[in-house]
Amino acid sequence: MHTEEKELSCAECATLNCHKHESRYPKFCLTSNVEASMLDTSLACYQEEGMDRTIALAAAEIEGKYYGTLTRVEEILAFARRIGARKIGIASCVGLVNESQIFAEILKINGFDVFMAICKVGSRDKTEIGLQETQKIRPNTFEPMCNPILQAKYANKAQTDLNVIMGLCVGHDSLFIKYAKAPITYLVVKDRVLGHNPIAALHLTKTYYKKLLTPREL
Repeated sequence: MHTEEKELSCAECATLNCHKHESRYPKFCLTSNVEASMLDTSLACYQEEGMDRTIALAAAEIEGKYYGTLTRVEEILAFARRIGARKIGIASCVGLVNESQIFAEILKINGFDVFMAICKVGSRDKTEIGLQETQKIRPNTFEPMCNPILQAKYANKAQTDLNVIMGLCVGHDSLFIKYAKAPITYLVVKDRVLGHNPIAALHLTKTYYKKLLTPREL
């Protein structure tokens, strides 16, 4: 009986030879088996003059010059300067407004213009997009929807040069990324349970978060 061969990727790799060239590539390696045309076209993006090359060089230069010495806030400042960004957009969760306003002040002090839109902009009830009252956090109350598409449209209208995501919900960040025109980076990734430190769940899979390794219906 024919069975479809399982597609393997970096998720199954145990050597990471592409990183230090100190081992061997597994048979399924994405590096040793890469299609020449796919590799060449990706490299061409970095070699041609334009924003792709500018972003790649800026990121690599910051890593080389400041490795392990700058906070993420400082890295964003350094990155923005290197790509020539003058106006920074902040797409903020309403629950992180205080932190976002502090970040905005830091940007202003460092010579950047700032435009910020919070997730509840437009202030429309969640039922307007089809959510049922029983699906709300607090049923039968006004509960404004997050509107990342409107956040992106505002950032586009303001002609931001770089956008920074401050804790948008899972999925809402996807919509902001889809609709925003300027390059995007993260300062905060939302995790309501772990104080916006989602990697902690991965570090604790052998102890407190063993449940993550058990299939669940969510």
